[in-house]
Amino acid sequence: MTKPVGNIHQPDFLNCIVECDTEMNSYELMHTLLNIEKKMGRERKEKWGSRIIDLDILFFDNEVIDTDVLKIPHPEIMNRSFILQLMNELAPEFMHPKLNQTMEQLYEFN
Repeated sequence: MTKPVGNIHQPDFLNCIVECDTEMNSYELMHTLLNIEKKMGRERKEKWGSRIIDLDILFFDNEVIDTDVLKIPHPEIMNRSFILQLMNELAPEFMHPKLNQTMEQLYEFN
């Protein structure tokens, strides 16, 4: 469990990461994740507001995307120690495509 970021007046979060194979491109995957959130009852009323689910794409292979709609790698990875810890457990040798360091290196130096 981790404390919320931004709006701290809400319950702690249970965090997990998943590695998967998909035939979708990154934009299709993001659309799918947003639909899952919506079906589960998430309402986007305010940034960092209370929510029952938050699905993000951390990485998509080695893609680097920076648009208004999608940012990959997720721009907050380095500010979230729980992400670095989980990524280090799942894929310690995975290389961050912008920082050119492995998850293990990023986690150790965070």
